[in-house]
Amino acid sequence: MPKDYYNILGVSRSATAEEVKRAYRKLAHEHHPDKGGSEEKFKEINEAYQILSDPEKKQQYDQFGSTDGAGFGGAGGPGFNPFGQGFNVRYEDLGGIGDIFSQFFGAEAPFGARAQTGGRERRVGDDVELELAISFNEMVFGVKKEVSLNRFRTCDRCKGNLAEPGTKIETCETCSGTGVVERQMRTVLGSFVQRTICPDCRGEGKRASVPCKECRGEGRTQTRETLIVTIPPGLETGTRLRMTGEGEAPLYGGDPGDLYIRLRVQEHKAFQRSGNHILSSVSVPFVTAALGGEVPIETVDGKDTLSIPRGTSSGAEVTLKGKGVVIGKSAESSKRGDHRFTVVVDVPKKVTKQQEELLRKFEELNEKKKGFRLFS
Repeated sequence: MPKDYYNILGVSRSATAEEVKRAYRKLAHEHHPDKGGSEEKFKEINEAYQILSDPEKKQQYDQFGSTDGAGFGGAGGPGFNPFGQGFNVRYEDLGGIGDIFSQFFGAEAPFGARAQTGGRERRVGDDVELELAISFNEMVFGVKKEVSLNRFRTCDRCKGNLAEPGTKIETCETCSGTGVVERQMRTVLGSFVQRTICPDCRGEGKRASVPCKECRGEGRTQTRETLIVTIPPGLETGTRLRMTGEGEAPLYGGDPGDLYIRLRVQEHKAFQRSGNHILSSVSVPFVTAALGGEVPIETVDGKDTLSIPRGTSSGAEVTLKGKGVVIGKSAESSKRGDHRFTVVVDVPKKVTKQQEELLRKFEELNEKKKGFRLFS
């Protein structure tokens, strides 16, 4: 009994290509063997997506319930012709209405591009997207990270040509090398020639005499691989890095899709980013704030000291030049933003009696100084 690919992916027959893709990604993630899912279910989901994401296979499946190129039994059964024997209409005689019958019956124009060239356009595999978390410091300087993933890759044994090494690639007998098969169809408007993709060679016009033992003639195998991803400095959360050709290999040979790495920068407990600058706060003793001096600080480069000008008040900003985010494609770049510190004056909550006396003396002197200025 034919499989219901729409039911497998949980989409309606009117689902758009984007809806089919979203449903596939969600189910593939849920049922991936690496996440404890069923390998059979995962294969079934992949099979359903391969059919419903390919416009030609989907069209055949919608018409016949399979992609085997089965014939069509129209109204009145095979051979039915309400206009009587001998009434034949060629596809090209229908003019504009021929386009309607092309969509309804899956027929192709007899002199279309596919009929001229034979076979299909070169297949391209699915893109793959992964999320990769990096630390705040890795964002500042850039980093090389390893990522591991399961994906379909071109079969190493047959190199994607589907045949067992040393065996022949033969002309497909079913379609005589054209990549398409023709069937005579009879409708209420007469006889038509229906062209469909050859079910045996899938439109290639050729096939392996002995299918590859490694991939069973699919041209790809599922592998787990580790890649090195180079992440330039300064990239933000949500940035997508594209690795061309590192996605899924398609069924039956072709070019692999791309791999997209979506970045997520982890929050830092003390630092924030503002453009190419780094922001944080620094606690400064009130004596140092009044008289000036140096205080210890932490930066993305490690421990350092910050010079506090005399008379710095709480909320003031003090800048450490060249200690911000690297500006360039690698950590070796000499250009960097700054690290900007917001001063928080540390006022002691408890003082000794001697300290209190000194503070009062300071206040008394300060008042005299103000009085001198007032009456001078």
